[in-house]
Amino acid sequence: MRKTLITLAILSNVAHADEGMWMPQQLPQVAKELKAAGLKLDPAALTELTEFPMGAIVSPGGCSASFVSPMGLVATNHHCVYGSVAHNSTPERDLLANGFLAKSFAEKLPAAPGSRIFVSKDVSEVSTRIISPTVARLRGKERSDAIEKNEKALVAECEKDAGHRCTVSAFYGGLEYYLIKQLEIRDVRLVHAPPVGVGKFGGDTDNWMWPRHTGDYGFYRAYVGRDGKAADFSKDNLPYVPKHFLKLAKEGVKEGDFVMALAYPGRTDRHRLPSEVAYTFDWNYPAFVKASGESLAIIARETKGNADTTLKYAGQVAGINNYYKNRKGMLDSYAGGDLLARKTQEHAALKAWVDAEPARKKEYAADIEQVEKLIATRDAEGKRDFFLGRSQPRLLTSARTMYRVVNESAKPDAERKAGYQQRDLPRLEAGIAAVERSYDERVDKALVFNNPSQYAAQPQAMRRASFDAALGIKDGSSPAELQAAVDNLYAGSKLGDKTERAAWLKRTPAAFQDSNDSFIKAAVALYDAGLKHEAEDDELGGNIQQSYANYMKAKIAFMKNKGQTIYPAANSTLRVTFGRIAGRQHGVDGTAWTAFDGGHVWPSLSQ
Repeated sequence: MRKTLITLAILSNVAHADEGMWMPQQLPQVAKELKAAGLKLDPAALTELTEFPMGAIVSPGGCSASFVSPMGLVATNHHCVYGSVAHNSTPERDLLANGFLAKSFAEKLPAAPGSRIFVSKDVSEVSTRIISPTVARLRGKERSDAIEKNEKALVAECEKDAGHRCTVSAFYGGLEYYLIKQLEIRDVRLVHAPPVGVGKFGGDTDNWMWPRHTGDYGFYRAYVGRDGKAADFSKDNLPYVPKHFLKLAKEGVKEGDFVMALAYPGRTDRHRLPSEVAYTFDWNYPAFVKASGESLAIIARETKGNADTTLKYAGQVAGINNYYKNRKGMLDSYAGGDLLARKTQEHAALKAWVDAEPARKKEYAADIEQVEKLIATRDAEGKRDFFLGRSQPRLLTSARTMYRVVNESAKPDAERKAGYQQRDLPRLEAGIAAVERSYDERVDKALVFNNPSQYAAQPQAMRRASFDAALGIKDGSSPAELQAAVDNLYAGSKLGDKTERAAWLKRTPAAFQDSNDSFIKAAVALYDAGLKHEAEDDELGGNIQQSYANYMKAKIAFMKNKGQTIYPAANSTLRVTFGRIAGRQHGVDGTAWTAFDGGHVWPSLSQ
């Protein structure tokens, strides 16, 4: 194993980037900066998603990856294969601890249920087809519904090309919309992951920190049917042959060299209003950090000494820890910086520019004022539902999903709510079927009890009567009464059984309504109130989309007037950033690379 690790050693490096996560089609707009940084390719060539190098960049869903061989080998991060490694692990064969290497094609393991490799094929702007003249005149829920209807129609037309997944993504707060077409490879197999001591060296202490000494890599392989088309898992499938793949630059890089990163970053909030910044750092992130810390402590306590449950919750713990560390770091940076003051100054400058010219004021001022009010309403709802969102038992979530599926399935596909159409059923069914691989009743019950106790302690105006009734929560309930209500909910259900859950997906709404299963009964009791809450969200969301889009239109015009180009916040779509290899100087020497011998900084971990 030592020889393999040395052979595959990845030396971490840091690049000083020209600020921005650019859409590929924007690169010609920053061609001057790209050329100055050292790009030798024609920036226009980087707008072609099916050509090199863009055609080699893929997404495993929620992560970034690249084809690195002519036989569908995919290189990604260790944390991106973590769930698949955990899924294939048992106490007797702990692949997380020991790592995994398939020494032949036959030894590869199926990735976790629902795993996909998405290969982008086409991106086209569809803004005027989503916000048509008719939609532009609508407000509130009518606007939300019309946007969703148009999105579903475009997706349905696009997905007539079998084996592809199509998505409409909003940019600049709904000012622009793009239809993204991707090949959806459904047979994904685990090839290699190093032991967690390498792939997550330094643990959560090192996460989000520099320097890094982590072997953060893993490999999948993509498979398709013998006809070359996307197919479900089969021993007869063959490795996918990509049109393009990346090759390792054996000569390496040196300080000052141009580098470019192509990836699918999840989400950033680049264009948030000052009020959104204040809400995030003054309330949301502190509440999240506190709740996440409690969840991690509960999982650690309830899984201690039990290898099976520890493995079941390994992926969840890794996910919680990732955001827990990130949010804590952001809070520390925010406390030592002037972000809110800068955002407030920038926003004031924008409003002053808008107000300085009558035509601009007429076009933008009302929506800028309106979006500030709407965001305040949304943030108040976020506070109200924070503990509610964390108080739902895992099996109640499954029950509510199943009841929604059978209700939506009675409608024509085009009329179903997005997320519950025929195209979504394989994903939903896979998630429901795989519950027990990451679920333990004792752990879930402990997590659930912690949150409803805080939820129930809130004033009645901060709670939802339908949820209280479904879970048996009463005003002034004692901890013992809450525990009894939670215990009764779990004791009265058989949904912990995989076969039982699968059977419910084939039943009718009437069968749900007649059921005595406690989680099914709760799902039915919550259904109408859930639809009402969803409609309220759609009403608010439709109004926010209208005003926020115009706010972003004003901001783009304002920045253009200053000679600056802006990019949209990240939204899990393909982006490009670029810069030069360099170290960091913040009071401590930071070279451009780390290497294995740097591990002596943490002797206990390096052992």
